[in-house]
Amino acid sequence: MGLRKKRYKDGAAVHATTDPAGDAGDAGDTGDWAVELRGVRRQYGRGATAVHALRGIDLALPRGSFTAVMGPSGSGKSTFLQCAAGLDRPSGGTVRLGGTEITGMSENKLTALRRARLGFVFQAFNLLPSLTVEQNVVLPMRLAGHRPDRRRAAAVLAQVGLDGLARRRPGQLSGGQQQRVAIARALVTRPDVVFADEPTGALDTTTAAEVLGLLRQAVDGLDATVVMVTHDPTAAAWADRVLFLADGSITDHLERASADRIAARMTALTAPSYSRAAA
Repeated sequence: MGLRKKRYKDGAAVHATTDPAGDAGDAGDTGDWAVELRGVRRQYGRGATAVHALRGIDLALPRGSFTAVMGPSGSGKSTFLQCAAGLDRPSGGTVRLGGTEITGMSENKLTALRRARLGFVFQAFNLLPSLTVEQNVVLPMRLAGHRPDRRRAAAVLAQVGLDGLARRRPGQLSGGQQQRVAIARALVTRPDVVFADEPTGALDTTTAAEVLGLLRQAVDGLDATVVMVTHDPTAAAWADRVLFLADGSITDHLERASADRIAARMTALTAPSYSRAAA
């Protein structure tokens, strides 16, 4: 595919901080960051029954990085992704995407931003069965009010290995091919960030590796930024950095780690002794 491999020096190309006074706050030009969360909290309900899904997340990720987010069930992974992607509004704090603060945006402006500048890949593919592959891929362009660029769609389909399948419908494709269509759809608008929620959860091991390879190539060869929530250490090992959530807070991270090392860290994270210490 002619995609180039990006080199990282001393981890400087991927930065995340749980310290509000950390390097992300010193960047000056917020455009340097693809994703920036500052003091983000999300609370559901009030009083004694309130659920604190996120407890003051501070995070800054540069463009062209691949970040995996892991944590036990109920740790806040889904809420983190929804708040970071503008799908849910935080109870406090600010979110910036590509240098644009989205926290106080109207719903109409937020919807327009998501369509034009964000890409999404979900476990269930979320393709429209009545549309062709090409029509599914250009759908974000149509929803954003732009004329579909069929040449761009063809180029992205070729990049994900689906050249020649533009006129087929999702029901005629395998699960892996459908997820490739979803990746092409996510990349077609050249988004600031691609958010992936368990993108390999419905795939077998071999197909999952192919899909993760495509996300990796999008980062290395196309300067895409990918933020992926996953429960799978093997999937997380494709990322530059793994962030670990527990009880609504980022409690740990690993850089370019193996699946075994990530699995060991997850085991430690869910151990009773660790949970008591975190509390």
